[in-house]
Amino acid sequence: MRLGASCEAELSGRRHQQQSRHPLNGLLYQDCLSMKTTFRLIIAALATSLLVGCAGTNFKRPDPGVLEVGKSTVAQVNQVMGPAPQTGELMKNGEKLKSLRYVYAEGAGAGKYPGVVPARAMVYLTHNDLLVAEEFVSSFPNDATDFDDSKVSAIVKGKTTRSEVASLLGAPNGKGVYPFVKTKGDAAVIYSYAHAKGNAFNMKFYNKALVVSFDANGIVTDVEYISNGEK
Repeated sequence: MRLGASCEAELSGRRHQQQSRHPLNGLLYQDCLSMKTTFRLIIAALATSLLVGCAGTNFKRPDPGVLEVGKSTVAQVNQVMGPAPQTGELMKNGEKLKSLRYVYAEGAGAGKYPGVVPARAMVYLTHNDLLVAEEFVSSFPNDATDFDDSKVSAIVKGKTTRSEVASLLGAPNGKGVYPFVKTKGDAAVIYSYAHAKGNAFNMKFYNKALVVSFDANGIVTDVEYISNGEK
């Protein structure tokens, strides 16, 4: 992960000393190839922030409509967000996607829940220079993306509508179109959250992610949900 200048300078003197003992250091520069991409980026930022007090450069999530999935280009993402500190590639539904990733964490701050280290991440996925997915995840109190996963079971393929999903879970924190979703013409909403508790050498992690796809009529065609750890 590319860190802010002050964090990088402080971390460089500690990296060799900590690497053999820190179980998460191997993730600091690892590309991830699944729905867990954003969560693992946050893990890396959290691990670093707890060692040196900060990780990455803080950023502002763009207002709705500034960048549009299915319409905006890589150049427009860079114009709005600035050059991505971290990029990568992943395969999704047989197509190669490129990622632009922005992550920030504060080791000394207060998170959404007691003991949670505050962190946020913004990930953009592109295909042939077109933005095909975006996801924002945060455990900061002012913009946390936690959602009520007890309601996921109420979402039924072929029956539940887009408006009903919004009524159940509120506004999503991400969107996607093909090839992020399986079927051309479908569009997805993303609900995701991640946090960590503890210290740099004994961190406990929790994450969950829900991707709900809809057809052109707004009917659910697919539901993908994962959850790991204890909240």
